Parts: sequence; structure tokens; C-alpha cells
Amino acid sequence: MTHEKGSILQRLKCTSLVTRIIIGLVAGILLALFSPEAARSVSLLGNLFVSALKAVAPVLVFILVTSAIANHKQGERTHIRPILMLYLIGTFSAAVVSVLASSLFPSTLALDTAATGVAPPAGISEVLLTLLSSVVANPVKALMEANFIGILAWAIGLGIAIRHGSETTRNVFSDLSHGVSLIVKVVISFAPLGIFGLVASTLAESGLDALLGYLHLLVVLIGCMLFVAFVVNPLIVFWKIRRNPYPLVLTCLRESGITAFFTRSSAANIPVNLQLCEKLGLHEDTYSVSIPLGATINMAGAAITITVLTLAAVKTLGIAVDIPTAILLSIVASICACGASGVAGGSLLLIPLACSLFGIPSEVAMQVVAVGFIIGVLQDAAETALNSSTDVLFTAAACEANGDTLAQHQASQIG
Repeated sequence: MTHEKGSILQRLKCTSLVTRIIIGLVAGILLALFSPEAARSVSLLGNLFVSALKAVAPVLVFILVTSAIANHKQGERTHIRPILMLYLIGTFSAAVVSVLASSLFPSTLALDTAATGVAPPAGISEVLLTLLSSVVANPVKALMEANFIGILAWAIGLGIAIRHGSETTRNVFSDLSHGVSLIVKVVISFAPLGIFGLVASTLAESGLDALLGYLHLLVVLIGCMLFVAFVVNPLIVFWKIRRNPYPLVLTCLRESGITAFFTRSSAANIPVNLQLCEKLGLHEDTYSVSIPLGATINMAGAAITITVLTLAAVKTLGIAVDIPTAILLSIVASICACGASGVAGGSLLLIPLACSLFGIPSEVAMQVVAVGFIIGVLQDAAETALNSSTDVLFTAAACEANGDTLAQHQASQIG
């Protein structure tokens, strides 16, 4: 019997992480279906996994970015600018797709849900002010609160300062980045157990009843996300790398999207994305900055959520939308999406801001937010999967287009 257990564990160790995650996913669904009480009790596994990812992510980003900039040699190229351009194009394209889908398949809402007590931003200026405030936040507070804009600002500043320091200091940060990366790999190895706990407890608590009343809205939302993931993003990547984009697209969705779907947090998925970039052979100086930056500003899924839910409220209230207003909504949704926090449900609080374009009062807009929380089990999961997997996808596309992968470096050295 002991030998059989050892054999099973050995086989599990030999299987890929994605396979083990799928096993955990199926096991969680089965447990929720056949024993809801037991499923609720394993929620601790999911909570511990997400907490561990969230705990390690700020430290990882701070150390990696600082180390990458401090140890960057003069003359070495990084490709942050083209990656940023891809992030902006992707987010705006997602907002445009949402406007078109909402026009073709309009959704309506029963706006009688009790308003929540959460205060949304008062306007676009408040979102921008919050972003600027995050940049100059206390570094210790930024690490404690997972304020990735503040963490990036301090890491970049410290990294530039240390570049002028001694080689010993630079080596210390290099060793620290390797040490933190090792801790992250250990945390990620527990992903199958974490996914098992998250799936089992979510299905046991929410079930599918809460989703049935908003099925049309969910279909439009997730349909837009799937269209962006399998049509729009591949077109953008093809434009960049001039070859079949789907092997890269599917790899990113499989190895980043699946984990992000269940953690429902772009911030928590940063360690997973960094590991995937390493596996793809991308240059560390580039991805150590672009991935945490993407978790903050590359929000195609959030742009879809903000646009579709806002236009559903507009349709319900019988407000006419002309083409200029639709374009303005796409721009505002893109900017709002960049201000969405990297935690579960972050994009929903920015819906009132978009609703204000149409003169919809805050009281009604907050009822739309409440609808978002009802369907959030699937909506937020799909949104995060799209957001997070796209971070790696666009980083890889920009690196490959500019000859900045390890394989290309090695080929050039051999040549």
C-alpha cells in the first residue's frame, strides 16, 4: 500500500504543473457536487494559496525590478516602450469590441438591487490623482498594501541609484532576486491544492443559481473576452511577430490564464507570469519590469467589464448612444481599466465613473456594481485570466519582434 502511494506521488511529480492544476480543478468540482459541506471546509487551501501569492508578489517585484535595473549593462536593450504600446492597443481594442458587441447583443438589467456601501471614484481626475499618489507612496507602506505602482517607482529609483554603486551591492540584489524566485517556485508548486480549494469552496458557496438570472449579460461579457483572447490579441501579435501567433497565445492562456482564472487577482498571478517568461526564454531585464507593470495597467478584461455593464445600464434606462459617445466611452473605459486595482473585483468600482458619461446618477450606477458582484464568480475570473495571460503574450511578442529572447541571443552569439 505504501509502495502504491509512493508510486502515485512519483507520477504526480513527473506530470506538468498544468496537468496537476487540471486534476485539482476536476477534483474540486466533484467534491462540490457530491459533498458541499466538505467542499466548504477545504476553502482554507485556496485562501492560503492566494494569500501566499499575494504576500510574495510585492517583495518579488521590488527585488526583481531593482536587481534588473541595477545589474543592467550599458548598451543592453530592453523593450518596455513597444510592450507599453501593445498594452494600450490591446486595452483600447477590447473596449471597442465591447461597444460593438453591446450594440449587436444589447443587455438589460433589473436595477432594483440594493446599492452597496462601497464608494467609487468621483471622476476620471480622481483615478489619475490616485495613480499619482501611488507613485510617491511610502515604500514600506507600498509593500505592505501591494501598491504596485509605488513599488515599481521605488524599485526603478533604487535600481538606478545602485547602478552607480559597488559591484558587491549589485551582486547582493542579484542573489536576493534568485532567492525570492526560489521561494516563488515553491509557492507555485502548491497551485493544484490551492485551485482544488478555491473551486470546491466557490461552487459550494455560490452554486450556479445566482448566475442564471444574468445569463445573457454573462454570455456577452465572456464572449467579448473570448473574442479578444482568440481573435484580437492573435491579430495584434501577428502584426508584431509576422508568424502564426496561436502557439504562443495558447501557451499563455494555458499556463497563465488557468491559474489567474481561479486566483482572480492579476497581482497574485505575477509570480506565475514571471516563471512563464523565464520558461519562454525571454530577457529578464525586460519581463521583470513589464509583467508587474502589466498587472497594473494592461487591463483588456477590465475595459470589457466596464464597457458592457455601463452600456447595459444605458440600454435599461433607454439612453441613446451615438458614435462619438461610443468612442469616448471606449477611451474612458481604457483609462479606467488602467486604474483598476489588481485584486478581485477591482474593475467593478470604476463602472460609476463610466456611467457618469451618460448622466447616470451614482445611486443607479452602484446598483450596476451590485449586479457585477453577483456575476463576479465567472466574470471576474475570466477577466483576470485575459488580463494576466495578455501580460506575458505581449511581452513575449515584443521581445521576439526585437530579437530579445535567449534563443535569439544564443543564435546571434553562435553566428
